[in-house]
Amino acid sequence: METEQAVNKAIKGDDEAFLQLIQTYKIDLYKTALSYLRNEEEALEAVQDVTYRTYKSIRKLKEPAFFKTWLIRIMINYCNDQLKKKKRLVLNDELLDVQVVSENYSEMELKDAMLGLDERSREILTLKYFNDLKITDIAHCMQCPEGTVKTWLNKALKSLRSKLEEKGGNLDV
Repeated sequence: METEQAVNKAIKGDDEAFLQLIQTYKIDLYKTALSYLRNEEEALEAVQDVTYRTYKSIRKLKEPAFFKTWLIRIMINYCNDQLKKKKRLVLNDELLDVQVVSENYSEMELKDAMLGLDERSREILTLKYFNDLKITDIAHCMQCPEGTVKTWLNKALKSLRSKLEEKGGNLDV
């Protein structure tokens, strides 16, 4: 695997390999930051900060195959820290466009429903549908068994469906 080789080189101190990895995943980092922070300037700052944090701690990465999930996890943690400082709710606008939701809902209904979900539900829906991560990768990222991720995802989708049905409509999952 070409990416895994680059990760191994980066872990050993190869700055070019590290820059190549960041170049590969910068769009994923930016989209994740933007979905949490909902501000372009803050998202760009987050990408810079997470790039620095990643560079400083890349030698701690145990599984090179999970570099992307590790990187996204750092971004999610950074964003959650920033949001806690601001004490505002997280809403992933991009999640509103995922295939999970039928077109029977307006954007406002979806925003309201997402605001009603707990942080873990928003996070798992973001990882699955916004970042296109597989259950295995989400499990690694969240440091829990795959079965737990499936349960949490199912509950998150049911909660979203329930919130939307309260407002009168259907969620096709």
